[in-house]
Order: sequence, then structure tokens, then C-alpha cells
Amino acid sequence: MAVALLIIFVFALIGIADTIYLIYHVITKKPVACLFFPKEWCLKVQYSKYSKTFGIPNPVAGFGFYSLILALSLLYLAGSISFVPVFAVILVGFLFSLYFTFIQGFVLKAFCTWCVVSAINFTVMFIAALFAI
Repeated sequence: MAVALLIIFVFALIGIADTIYLIYHVITKKPVACLFFPKEWCLKVQYSKYSKTFGIPNPVAGFGFYSLILALSLLYLAGSISFVPVFAVILVGFLFSLYFTFIQGFVLKAFCTWCVVSAINFTVMFIAALFAI
């Protein structure tokens, strides 16, 4: 459990850093650096109609998810809550990341480095959470 929680904590921090970088680019409207993929792919993802969910930029929602996971993990460590809320938020984030990865691969046919980082983060946290329950 302790190792799983440490993994969740570390990857939530990585996710927060990832989303802060993306939020900066949403605000400034500057293109993101596109590592490992053609630059056009990141631009296609960054400016697609799928870059917002219910009118909220995906990086802002991601920041909220990662921050909530971090806060709930700390509450769990303090003994204030059970692990269920932590697992539930990770599960929802993981399902969203699967959806967005599907959109990138099959609808946009383009991947964004930072979105892939987020999908990997949620996958790792989901697997760690499975070991923690």
C-alpha cells in the first residue's frame, strides 16, 4: 500500500507539472513543444474541438483531477478518508485518458506528447490504485 500510494503521489505531481505547462500554452495561445511526434500533430490536438470538455480546457480539468488526487491521497494518509474516493477519482481520470487517447489515435490521427504523458500518468496511477485496494 505504501509503495502504491507513493507512486500515486509522485505521478500526480508529474501530472500537475504537465498540466501547468499546458495551461500556460492555453492562456498564451503559443504552440506546445512537440517531442517524439511531428509538430503538426501537437498543433492538431491542441487546437481541435476535443481540446475542451464541457467548455473547460482539458489541461484545466486535468489540473483539477491531479490536484484532487493529491489532496485525497494526503487525506487518506492522515486517516481522514478511506481509499475509495482516491480510487474513484483515479478511475474517472483513467477513463477520460482512454477516451482522449482513442480520439487522438482514431479521430484526429495525431498524438500530443503532453497528452500521452498524462495518459501514461493515469495508467500508472490506476495500476498502483488497483494494488492499493
